[in-house]
Amino acid sequence: MDQQQLEKTLRASIYATQVYALYQAQLEQDHQQHSYSKYLSTEEIFQCAASHVKDITDEMTWMKALRILRARLMFRWIWQDANQLIDVQTLTRELSDFADAAIQLAISFARLPLVEKYGEPISYDGELQEFIVIAMGKLGAQELNLSSDIDLIFAYDAQGETSGRKKIDIQQFFILWGQKLIYLLDHVTADGFIFRVDMRLRPWGDGSPLALSYAALEKYLIQHGREWERYAWIKARAVTGGQQAAQLLQMTRPFVFRRYVDYSAFEAMRDMKALIEREVTRRQLQDDIKLGAGGIREVEFIVQVFQLIYGGSKTELQDRQCLVNLNHLAKAELLTSQEVNELTTAYLFLRRIEHAIQALNDQQTQALPVDDELRQRMIDTLAFTSWSEFIAVLNQQRQIVNNQFKKLIQDKSVADEPIQGRNLEYDLQHALDPDSYQVVERFWSGHAIKKLPAKAIERLKVFWPLCIELVLKLDHPDVALLRLMPLIESVMRRTVYLVMLIESRGALQRLVKMAEVSPWICEELTQYPVLLDEFLSTDFELPHRQDLQDTLRHQLLRIEVDQVEDQMRILRLFKKSSVLNVAASDVLAESPLMKVSDALTDIAEVCVQATLHLAYQAVARRYGYPLHQHGQRCTLDHNGFIVVGYGKLGGIELGYGSDLDVVFIHQLEEQADTDGTKRISGFEFALKVAQRFMSLMTTQTLDGRVYEIDTRLRPSGEAGVLVTSLRAYQRYQLHNAWLWEHQALVRARCIAGDVQLREQFEQLRCDILTQPRDVNVVRQEVLNMREKMKSHLGSTEQQKKSGIFHLKQDAGGIVDIEFMAQYVVLVWSGAKADLARYSDNVRILEDAATLGYLSKTEAQNLIQAYLSERAESHRLALANHNMQVNATDWQPTRDIVCNLWHRLIDPIA
Repeated sequence: MDQQQLEKTLRASIYATQVYALYQAQLEQDHQQHSYSKYLSTEEIFQCAASHVKDITDEMTWMKALRILRARLMFRWIWQDANQLIDVQTLTRELSDFADAAIQLAISFARLPLVEKYGEPISYDGELQEFIVIAMGKLGAQELNLSSDIDLIFAYDAQGETSGRKKIDIQQFFILWGQKLIYLLDHVTADGFIFRVDMRLRPWGDGSPLALSYAALEKYLIQHGREWERYAWIKARAVTGGQQAAQLLQMTRPFVFRRYVDYSAFEAMRDMKALIEREVTRRQLQDDIKLGAGGIREVEFIVQVFQLIYGGSKTELQDRQCLVNLNHLAKAELLTSQEVNELTTAYLFLRRIEHAIQALNDQQTQALPVDDELRQRMIDTLAFTSWSEFIAVLNQQRQIVNNQFKKLIQDKSVADEPIQGRNLEYDLQHALDPDSYQVVERFWSGHAIKKLPAKAIERLKVFWPLCIELVLKLDHPDVALLRLMPLIESVMRRTVYLVMLIESRGALQRLVKMAEVSPWICEELTQYPVLLDEFLSTDFELPHRQDLQDTLRHQLLRIEVDQVEDQMRILRLFKKSSVLNVAASDVLAESPLMKVSDALTDIAEVCVQATLHLAYQAVARRYGYPLHQHGQRCTLDHNGFIVVGYGKLGGIELGYGSDLDVVFIHQLEEQADTDGTKRISGFEFALKVAQRFMSLMTTQTLDGRVYEIDTRLRPSGEAGVLVTSLRAYQRYQLHNAWLWEHQALVRARCIAGDVQLREQFEQLRCDILTQPRDVNVVRQEVLNMREKMKSHLGSTEQQKKSGIFHLKQDAGGIVDIEFMAQYVVLVWSGAKADLARYSDNVRILEDAATLGYLSKTEAQNLIQAYLSERAESHRLALANHNMQVNATDWQPTRDIVCNLWHRLIDPIA
């Protein structure tokens, strides 16, 4: 051993001096075999720990062996730290690895006697249950310090009982197992302890069973989980338990990381910090480098508050380690690089001091020593010449941390006192008309306000001037405020939403702007305030289809197959929140029309696909699987069932209020029975899937419907069966369908279900559309249908005389353009099958120009007219207006459409 390094180690730690006196020969051998200048890998630590208790069956011998190993490893780590041969990250990782190894070895040792007495723990489903140990706190993050407690939670997957002759309940088995684990690690013998074990972070703390099932833990987090527990579960990590533990941890993620940007984390942080500060004052812990101002806990809080606010949407922030997340905060531009560098330097400095303090006597403390001798030992280890020099540097680093912490969690209600001090009520009264101002007065003097809890009143009074300040900057403050008032009334009891708006001025500004533009958005948020969660957090970028699929799938994975109400709620809120985000992007980011329609269609398709999966799964679970017409058994992936979208859904042109035109088609053996215990025919199976789909989509609940579904375009319309076989559909389309049904087929597109059946449908659609047709017959049929629509749905003669133009149904409107695209396909795709490729009007018109049936100018003019009219229809929908507009404003566009209509379809008009 290097004598100088040995002296520095013994100077740094009274505890190390004691260990050296007891195990000098072994320590010198350790140093020779594994140089203290080298790091230990995770594998080496596990192998070392396992070798020291290998073949030991006596409990006291086992405990002695692992305690002596712990002392030898602690000496090594204190040596490395005192001589600066190891960095903080590596030291804390090695300490954590040893804790993991000790836990796993203790579990294995404690298991055998229990199994011999009671048998294996088996769930009621027949699965062997693993002992799930969840590490929390510093062990969870693999940031353990030199003399740290380990915070643990014990769990198991499912209820059941043991398999032995003396059977006991699984929970009791795991409680006994956990008690033995704690004893093996925590019990103080003549050789010390391995790790102090703290179980107080489990649900309900010391007042609850030592081990909980997956279901009990999930129920607790959903119903009773508190804000401080979200902070605790950020660092949760499974030490044992395999796949069962992985599933349990996955279940906790939505509790910790909300899908939306969660500004309520600020207030929770303030409350937690206030509690800590009171404890610091009560226990006089101002010199505690963990809990005191500018200490380690404040650095962790800074990181964790960003994790809780943004972790649901920025998944890279879900890492457990403080320093890793600090780097992510810089990359995400939530903190500047300089701020991150300063916090990193301070954190590492504070952690090194923490190790120096704990090395003195192997005590779990972060308080600076008051004894002069201990102080001198510590500053010698840290390479300072005097205590005053050390304190000056420490105060400087703590001040950097504390300044950043205060800046982050500063109470906005205090920060914005000058705004509240201005006479906004005077400004508001003069900005609003008398009727609008009376609405405000009635609100503040009404019974609803008088019944509010004091906390809600307090938050509302902070929120109100911030909101009014922004409203007064609008061109139409009265319009915006009247739309916002019902929304404010609907959320003022759920004050978390007010907190979100207080904390995020950007979100509040967007909401106020949205209120001026779109009453529809305000009405949706008022009726379903839960949508505010995601609406306020959106970055107003149009969603990507894959993100939509992942989001809905992850939400539905948490719901059992038979929990129909929960499935309905998730589907409805997913659809509504997704559509609201698109609307916000449409209004604020001025997203292009076709991108908006694509996004709205993607949302519908994702909902349809998920709903079909749920419906099919539920019916199959009850009745078993049917047979394909080809004889093989169906599966969820190869299910012999598809949903075909017609109209705007098929044409990828959905608007905000669009319903979904769908047709259900199957390829099941209709007469063959399913393979379940309770059997039904293939036809009955297909019918039940379609009915279940309709129920999931259209049942009116407190959260509304997912979509209105129209199935009248199926063969024989309302007189036909709800679901049709592909063969029957083919026969109908070839021999019985009207021309208008082939017109509708132009805009048909398979959107969900069996991949092979989808391909067969698309081929059938192409075959039907490309049949040779008599041009004159098609022209006359199209004209007849168009005239019927105009007479029933268009403007009346009186409306036309008064200068009204129905944007969709009148001559020169959207339907004329749609009919021309359909006419092009029906008349000419027999010669040019490529015309039948697409179901959307824009690409059909582009193909018509490419193939020479329209000039490029005609096609471009018609497409531009179509996009202009549809963009206006979107704007009108967001403003809650009907489709009637000023005819004069649209005359040039109508002329373009009508001229081409006359050339293509109605030359004698």
